[in-house]
Amino acid sequence: MGCSNESLSVAEDGLLDPWVRAGSRMALQRRVLRLGKPPRRWKAPSLWVLSGGGSRSYLLHLQLSTQVHILGRPLNCEIGKKSRFYGENGEQCGVEQLALQYYAGEGGGWHGVHAESGIWLTIFGLLMWDVIFSDVPNVFHNRFQTAPLDLETDGFYPVRKSLIETHLQKIQDGMAEEIVITSWELHSGTACLGVDWGGHSLSELRAVVTCIGGPCLASLCRHLALDYRSWSSGMPDLLLWRFHGEYRGEAKLVEVKGPKDRLSEQQQAWLLLLMDCGFDTEVCKVKPMPSVS
Repeated sequence: MGCSNESLSVAEDGLLDPWVRAGSRMALQRRVLRLGKPPRRWKAPSLWVLSGGGSRSYLLHLQLSTQVHILGRPLNCEIGKKSRFYGENGEQCGVEQLALQYYAGEGGGWHGVHAESGIWLTIFGLLMWDVIFSDVPNVFHNRFQTAPLDLETDGFYPVRKSLIETHLQKIQDGMAEEIVITSWELHSGTACLGVDWGGHSLSELRAVVTCIGGPCLASLCRHLALDYRSWSSGMPDLLLWRFHGEYRGEAKLVEVKGPKDRLSEQQQAWLLLLMDCGFDTEVCKVKPMPSVS
């Protein structure tokens, strides 16, 4: 309290720390903007400062995601409790299930799952299986490991850069579905960090990677390979997909928020990263129907 100048200096120093990433970096950017106002600072913090000496500031792009508002009949909207609504058939459901019903119907006829990061880590594991379990010295000490020791470190990508980029090129060129099928058939049931064999069927995963497309998948896998620890949580709630013909489709990622909810810094960072990767993203806000007197 009463140490605003010191707090501003600490926050600015934090943005120069290469270990401050994703949502944590966004929180610091927000603090710098809030503290860096007159009379403490007469000039707004520069892009260079906000981006930690780099070329990008998350906060300069916060309004790019499309927002959709839907109404639901509330079961409860108590502060501090998870919002519950009545679904299409009168069943009780959360905001995510209500949003799935909306997107399946008047929202565009989408197929979808509420999976957050789970389905993405499964897709990453299947697509990058040969990279994850490649023969690299000193990263596997016993046969029971579900991932190399360096997967969640900055050393994972550089050591395997050539192999990773060759593999990502195959994904970008449209081989993702074939790779998923091969990994599933060869390794089904084998423990791998992030892969949930029972969470989704092979046919569902094939549909998802086909609709997402190679360029977006390759870009996302590259980010996870570069910094798995920072980006393995906080993904949007819903993954939606729909086909246009037999072999082409589109996908959308949606973060769902109930009444009085707001996006966390990690969720905002993910939405911006996904837009950079070329994904279609959306924020769906569920509001209670106005009461009829």
